[in-house]
Amino acid sequence: MDFSSWPSRARWSGWVLGFGVVVGAILITINHGDAILRGEVNSTGLWKMALTVCVPYCVPTISSVQAMRTFALGVEKSGPED
Repeated sequence: MDFSSWPSRARWSGWVLGFGVVVGAILITINHGDAILRGEVNSTGLWKMALTVCVPYCVPTISSVQAMRTFALGVEKSGPED
């Protein structure tokens, strides 16, 4: 199974993009809300806000691709033996 194009599929990308926007907006409000309300947002703050939205997009994408690769390879969960 080829996973190189899997994260770019429309259904997956749309869901993760929506997740990133919602979670990113919440985090921006928590972390930068005071500066936004005071009107003290500069270019550095804008970059930080953009990264705040990118992280919730990247984390589930990378995690899911890794999980699918692990599943496809038949690698079992590593951990202590029972």
